[in-house]
Amino acid sequence: MKVELKRVNKASHYEASAPSTAVKVNIDGSAAIGGQELGVRPMELVLMALGSCSVFDLGVILEKQRQTIDHIDIEVTGDRRDAIPNVFTDIHIKFLLYGKDIDLLKAEKAAELAVKKYCSVHDMLAAGGVNVTYEIVVEAG
Repeated sequence: MKVELKRVNKASHYEASAPSTAVKVNIDGSAAIGGQELGVRPMELVLMALGSCSVFDLGVILEKQRQTIDHIDIEVTGDRRDAIPNVFTDIHIKFLLYGKDIDLLKAEKAAELAVKKYCSVHDMLAAGGVNVTYEIVVEAG
């Protein structure tokens, strides 16, 4: 696996790319280092990676369970330590499932498998000491 980052300006704005897609990801640093809010920050990308890794597997598992899911939203929040480097200490994933007659117990089992068994991003973060938690919230479709 390989990604490339190309500097876009003289501040801290970069454009990232991967051979798997033509889509570019804009990344920028904080204002303290010259960031201009032209992209997401690196630690936000970590949260996005965890959320997307988890939800891809969750969607497949829910489909295999024959759950009717109309829509899924994900909120990922992280707490970081104060000392440098400001690594994550705790991350929480909130899966919001929209649909009719969603079986909460099945959905919770699906989330456990998606996050703790199949998501490699979770495993890397957990190996580094990050406490990753999650919850399922079912909303009427």
